[in-house]
Amino acid sequence: MVFDDGLRARQAAREAGLPYVSDGELSKRVITEAKKTPERAWLGEVSAVLLQQALADLNTAYRNFFTSAAGKRKGPKVAPPRFRSRKDNRQAIRFTRNARFSITAGGRLRLPKIGDVPVRWSRTLPSEPSSVTVIKDAAGRYFASFVVETADEPLPETVAEVGIDLGLTHFAVTSDGSKVDNPRFLRRTERRLRKAQQALSRKVKGSDNRKKAIAKVARAHARVADARRDFAHKLSASIIRDNQAVYVENLSVRGLARTRLAKSVHDAGWSQFTAMLEYKAARYGRTFAKIDCWFPSSKLCSACGTLQDKMPLSVRSWTCPYGMVHDRDVNAAINILAAGRADRRNACGGTVRPPLAVARPGEAGTHSKPPAFSAAWQGRIPALQGGEDVKASTPAAPATSPAPTSTARVCR
Repeated sequence: MVFDDGLRARQAAREAGLPYVSDGELSKRVITEAKKTPERAWLGEVSAVLLQQALADLNTAYRNFFTSAAGKRKGPKVAPPRFRSRKDNRQAIRFTRNARFSITAGGRLRLPKIGDVPVRWSRTLPSEPSSVTVIKDAAGRYFASFVVETADEPLPETVAEVGIDLGLTHFAVTSDGSKVDNPRFLRRTERRLRKAQQALSRKVKGSDNRKKAIAKVARAHARVADARRDFAHKLSASIIRDNQAVYVENLSVRGLARTRLAKSVHDAGWSQFTAMLEYKAARYGRTFAKIDCWFPSSKLCSACGTLQDKMPLSVRSWTCPYGMVHDRDVNAAINILAAGRADRRNACGGTVRPPLAVARPGEAGTHSKPPAFSAAWQGRIPALQGGEDVKASTPAAPATSPAPTSTARVCR
C-alpha cells in the first residue's frame, strides 16, 4: 500500500508538471501524514520499518529506471516502477536490524507487532543476521531469507580445469568427455500440469473452488522449480569441488527463448546453473569465466583449428579435413576450455589454435609429396637444429642432408 501510494504521488507530480518528489518529502506524505487520516490509520499498527523499506524499494526502482534511461546501467532497459497487487505471485516484507527482530531460544522467529513465528530451519546461521525478508510465493509457502556475513571457504587447490558446453540433448558436456543428461523437469510433469490447468479453466471466477485450483497449479509449478534448483545446486557444487577453473559459454538465453526451442530452453535453466557456478567459484576460491557467445566452439576443430562453414543442430558428430572425428558437444567443451585458458592468460602467449608442426611419417599433410625445389636452391636451405633460434643473426651451418621436409597443420 505504501509503495503504491508513493508511486501514485510521484506520477501525479509528474503529470502536473511539478518537481520530482524527494525521498524525504515522500516519506512525510505517505507515512507520517497518512497515519493521521481515517483511511490510513491502520498503518500505525504495522512496524514503521516495514513502511520505510517499502519506500526504499520504490526509490531503488526509480534510480534503476533513471540510470538505465541515461545509458549508465548495463544490461537490458529497465521499465519504470509499476503498481503492486495483492494478486502478485510473490509478496515480501523486510525487517532490518532497526526493527529489533530476533530468534528465540526455542528457534522461533520473533517479528515486531507479529509475534513468534515457528520456523523449519534448513541450516544454522553462520553469524548474526542484519535483516530478514519474509516471502510468500505463488504456492502459498512462506520463507524467511536472512542477510548474514560469511567468510570465504577456499577448497584445496587442484590442477583440474574444465570447459562446459550446455545443451538440450545433454544438459552439460565437459571437456573430459563426461555427459550429464537433461532432466527435463517441466516436460516430465506436463500431463499433470495440463490436467490441473484444465480443471482450473472450468472453475467459476471468484469462487472458492477456483482459488483452490489456482493453488494446485501453483504447487505443481513449484515442485518443478524446486527439482530444477536442487539439480543445479548439486551439479554446480560437484563441478566447483573437482575443478580449479571452470569455463562456460555465455549463451544468449533471451535470444534462444524467441525460437521454437523456447520451452526447452526455459526448462533447462542454464542461467540459474551458471549463476550458481559463478557465486560458488567466488566462495570456494575457484576461477570462473564466460566465453563469448559468438565464439565458434562447435565449428572449430579442437585438434587442428580448422573452422567449418556451417554446422546445423542435426549434425552431432563430424570429421575435420585431417581425419579427426569429433563429437560435436565434446569438441565444443574442449574449445571452450582452450578459449578460457587463453583469455585467462590475457594475451601472454595463449592461443586457442595450435601452431604449425612438422608432420610425422604417415600422417596427413597439405601435400601428397614433398614440394619440388629448383636445383639452384638444393643444398642452400639449412635445416633447423634442436633449440636453434630462427631469428638468430649467425646462420647455421649447412646440413649434411639438404633434402627438404614437408610441413603441415596436423591433428594432435
